[in-house]
Amino acid sequence: MASSANAALCAVVAAIFWTGLGFAIARLLLPRALAIGAAPVVGWAIHSALALPILTLTGFSAISVVSLAFFAAVGGGFLWLVGSSKDEGKESIPVWAFVGAAVLALAPAAAIAPKISGDAVLLSSPIFDHSKIALIDSIARLGLPPVNPFFGEFGEAGRPGYYFLWHFSAAELRLALGVSGWEADIGLTWFSAFSSLTLMMGLSVWLAARSSAAVWIVILSTAGSLRTALGTLFGEEHLYAWLTPPIGLSGWLFQSAWIPQHMISASCVVLATLLIARYAVRRSLLVLMMLAATVAAGFESSAYVGGITFAIVASVAGFLLLGKVGPPQRLRFALGLAAAAILAVCLALPVLHDQLAGVAARDGGAPIVVRNLPIFGDIAPESIRRILDLPGYWLVLLPIEFPASYVAGLITLAAWLLQSAPDSHERFAKIAIAALIGASLATSWLLESTLGDINDLALRATLPGMMCLIVCAAAGIAAGLARRAYVVAAFAIGGLVLSLPETGRMIYYYAAGNPVTEAQAFAKTPELWAAVRRQTKPDERVANNPLFLQHMTPWPVNISWALLADRSSCFAGRELALAFAPLPRQRREAINAQFVRVFEGKATAEEVAEMPTRYACQVVVLTADDKAWDNDPFSASALFTLIDSREGRWRIYRAQGAARP
Repeated sequence: MASSANAALCAVVAAIFWTGLGFAIARLLLPRALAIGAAPVVGWAIHSALALPILTLTGFSAISVVSLAFFAAVGGGFLWLVGSSKDEGKESIPVWAFVGAAVLALAPAAAIAPKISGDAVLLSSPIFDHSKIALIDSIARLGLPPVNPFFGEFGEAGRPGYYFLWHFSAAELRLALGVSGWEADIGLTWFSAFSSLTLMMGLSVWLAARSSAAVWIVILSTAGSLRTALGTLFGEEHLYAWLTPPIGLSGWLFQSAWIPQHMISASCVVLATLLIARYAVRRSLLVLMMLAATVAAGFESSAYVGGITFAIVASVAGFLLLGKVGPPQRLRFALGLAAAAILAVCLALPVLHDQLAGVAARDGGAPIVVRNLPIFGDIAPESIRRILDLPGYWLVLLPIEFPASYVAGLITLAAWLLQSAPDSHERFAKIAIAALIGASLATSWLLESTLGDINDLALRATLPGMMCLIVCAAAGIAAGLARRAYVVAAFAIGGLVLSLPETGRMIYYYAAGNPVTEAQAFAKTPELWAAVRRQTKPDERVANNPLFLQHMTPWPVNISWALLADRSSCFAGRELALAFAPLPRQRREAINAQFVRVFEGKATAEEVAEMPTRYACQVVVLTADDKAWDNDPFSASALFTLIDSREGRWRIYRAQGAARP
């Protein structure tokens, strides 16, 4: 199981390295408070965006990772000798605010860690989305370009149909520090949460000119949804007769645990938008280079947030800022942004190519369609609901999901836009933030992704807008309290208090985990997967029941394999194939049904024979929990040889012709 000490080591090393590198760069280009807060994101984005192509060309190993980090640290040290930005500002982020951010970031990290309870190991619900730990292990084990560890038809290595820069960064930590992929994931989840908080703190302190804004960022980020409070007040049955059930669109505390790769991409989107505003004031090659690397890193971590959403945000922000730039400078501003876009595409080209190829291979029609989110339940006829859903998104859903920041943030933003700030950088930044919030939330409102079972685009597109709403609310509270104006604080604190039941429930389950009957069986699986690793080569694929220990997670996913196997699968299950295997829907469902039948003991001899021939399953793992245990199709097949077993626990078979390690 994952070690808390090793996970903490990953978090500390990530924070020290990327923050130090990022501040050495950011201090040259940004106001001091913003440079300090943005430093972790700047360091991670620039280093990761450049490290991926470099290590793909030079080879991915512990030595190459550490060597590149060493040269990056030397380069950062050289930059410390260069003068900092003249736009220093008077306020800075208090040290105790960083401590608060570090403590709050422990909540999402705890959600990914195992919970030892006697002879059982419990997991929290967000671990479902961290089954991508198998990709971290695969990159560390097999190098770059990444091999698809979730599916491999006809023995092909395949490429994962997924953006993987975040997981590549975790693989760097795994190799450099000698930890497991699970431990690296926990550490990087903490860092992603911490860096998003510090970015918001730096931005709020700079815009409010109040150090106290930083602590309000930490406080407001704890806000949950109002659904728990509303369910208690009106009854859940009555509530969900009026509203659709929750779909995962929620606040910072929820998102930072479930989807850290999208969260750090959202941080890149916020930073890139601010850099566009900076370039409108200060035409600098360094700003453009930093912008290009940040955009590439955002896209390579999330095509939905750093790709689609940012493209819309940048278009709106760029158009608005173009109108504010002096006429003689407009052409240079536009050409500079175009050059940055071209450089970003070049940096992200390998991931972009895989994304486009994956979309084409799925053969599912248009990947994005125009369709607004459903808001209201069955209480009204469908024709009326469709009309009410449009304003309901803005007037009902967003206040429920972002109770501490939505109204308070919009009030502050409106006040900013009505004022005339003397600092052109600050004025342009506020315009860019307004464009970001509007475009981010509108993307979630009107666009729907069709490649999966859920509307991932709508759920992820809100992230940069949510971050900026928190920034606006925190800055508005700090500035308002200094002037004894309490309207913004009243809305924010009122929403925060009403969301506390959901916040408390969420943190409790992050720390305690979900008690399930399979927790004891899961605690024994490290021994099983250690036996599998002894019997397999690093590049071989194994097959196991895709529904093994399916109740450990909210939806059935092959979680013990993903967390503990450190070996690729020939088919890891429907939920993982959905995101990572570029397969047409019908083909994916057929393969999943076939593997389920095999491990239920209901497959035909021809279906069993396809496992080594078609799906390249060199090794098969059968456990006593599988229904096929007493009707073993592998012992009856001449294609498989028993190579390891434990009485009443497992049997490991090797396919005929697959050489043993």
